[in-house]
Amino acid sequence: MMKSKETLIKSAQKILPRSYAIRFYRIATGFHGDENQNFNKTPCCSAISVVFILFFFLLFTSAFGQETFEFTIPEPERPSLAPENPEEVPRQFRGIALGMALDDLKTALIADSLFSFRGDRDVSFLPVREETMVETSGLSFVRRAFFQLTQGAVYIMSFSLNTRQIDHYSVFTSFVKKYGEPIALSPTEAVWESDETRVSIERPLTVKYIDKTVFDRLLEESKTRDSLEILRRESFLADF
Repeated sequence: MMKSKETLIKSAQKILPRSYAIRFYRIATGFHGDENQNFNKTPCCSAISVVFILFFFLLFTSAFGQETFEFTIPEPERPSLAPENPEEVPRQFRGIALGMALDDLKTALIADSLFSFRGDRDVSFLPVREETMVETSGLSFVRRAFFQLTQGAVYIMSFSLNTRQIDHYSVFTSFVKKYGEPIALSPTEAVWESDETRVSIERPLTVKYIDKTVFDRLLEESKTRDSLEILRRESFLADF
């Protein structure tokens, strides 16, 4: 038995807007009059009408009846490698320390089999900055080592490691286990700092130690020299 117009429309309105529900009713019943007038129904129970009803029903159900839910699957918590009480940021590596005098540095390099130190041949003086540079090759895990000294003391140490012998992740995790999480982390470097020392692991694989107190002082002196040079230049130009 055919349902009444309003019953069929109300059933369709549960899924579709009223205008579309009325259209479905007209297709199903073959009615072509005004929806507010009395009308004669001409039921059309042909297979074509059923196909049309199912087609549009599935089409608009897909368009209006689906709900989208957005959610994020939380990643499992990973235990931190950092200790509860991390050690102080290091100022030395294998007995070679920031602040060490040149003669003591030479002695330490000669005694350590990890370095191929050749004595004074690996020592050079930089007259422009009044600094001493020590550069030596290494064996096994250390590929090259660089030391910068000012006023006779080491203030920068840099160790370029052999990536065939050791990888970045192993060095990084070793630091985290001893000194905690880095204060700065980027694709190029990880940094640990204290009031006096800055240590970084730089890619591809270089570990650098810097005496912050000395470095900051030299930086300020450099800025002062640059400012004086600019003043002298401006004074010279003013003479023309």
